[in-house]
Amino acid sequence: MRVGSFVLAAQFPGQGHGEALHRALRTAEVAEEAGLDSVWLAEHHFVPYGTCPSAVTLAALMLGRTSRIRVGTAVSVLPTAHPVALGEQAALLHMTSGGRFSLGVGRGGPWVDLEVFGMGLPAYESGFPESLDLLLRWLTSAAVAGDGDRFIFREVPVVPRPSEGLSGEPGPEVIVACTSPASVRLAAERGLPMLLGMHVGDEEKAEMVALWRTAALAAGRSPEEIAAAGHVSAGVAQIADRRGDAMETLSKAMPGWLRQGLDAHMTVDDRPRSMRDPLAYTELLCGLHPVGTPRLCADRLAATAERTGISRFALLVEGSGDLTATEDNVRRLGAEVLPLLG
Repeated sequence: MRVGSFVLAAQFPGQGHGEALHRALRTAEVAEEAGLDSVWLAEHHFVPYGTCPSAVTLAALMLGRTSRIRVGTAVSVLPTAHPVALGEQAALLHMTSGGRFSLGVGRGGPWVDLEVFGMGLPAYESGFPESLDLLLRWLTSAAVAGDGDRFIFREVPVVPRPSEGLSGEPGPEVIVACTSPASVRLAAERGLPMLLGMHVGDEEKAEMVALWRTAALAAGRSPEEIAAAGHVSAGVAQIADRRGDAMETLSKAMPGWLRQGLDAHMTVDDRPRSMRDPLAYTELLCGLHPVGTPRLCADRLAATAERTGISRFALLVEGSGDLTATEDNVRRLGAEVLPLLG
């Protein structure tokens, strides 16, 4: 079982952008010291929900400050980026880090980001498969031409080529954030592992893994390839001597952050949107994920792994909103929970 931290660089009420980003950097450094497997970085634009607008940029800094831990994006929003530019950045990080970089990509939402970056609503509604396929060709080919509906360009050489790195890996791992049957099938047909969100429980995640397996087989993927798929389950982790204390820590801090963060999202076409109730959402997350004593947290992770078959975790550890408390939470996750998982 491989346990990592999920970092949003969340801006809690009363905090500035610099404070949120400093806490994110410290989370990666402490995660490596604590023996965690990975750090996964979220990407958001124009909202305090997360103050990191470029997960690949922050990943580069974290890779430079660490020597062992894997750093991944969770996720880079593909409809707001050119697939070739993102592919170049991913190849660069893969080759210069010794193969420690994972590229998670997702469809994102119908947010004003699409307007600001000039991609338009079609990039979100219908353009994700073309962008993903162009990205994959860039990461696996010597030369690539754009011949799709959105990206048209003459053949150009791929520089740098990920396969020429010293890590022995042909290229960076690519993971797809999946929230619907359509996105599950999209990932499965390409043989790509899934990142499943923290708002989803074990039963739904197990169903998505089963659908992925069925779709991958139908697409001609081998049983060995399917068995080796390293899906990632996102969640929340808060360690305390008593479960009530862990829940209280999150219930005091997270609703305020969720309220100001989620409410700040603007749709690109002014479509109506509804926001989750922040307190109810916090309670849901506490019920789904490892929140409580070290023994309870280990049992919760083990139960999720057994029910879903997923053995990789990206756990939000900054739910307290406090730097010192976050560092302590990461250290306890490494020192008191990981040993219980064997």
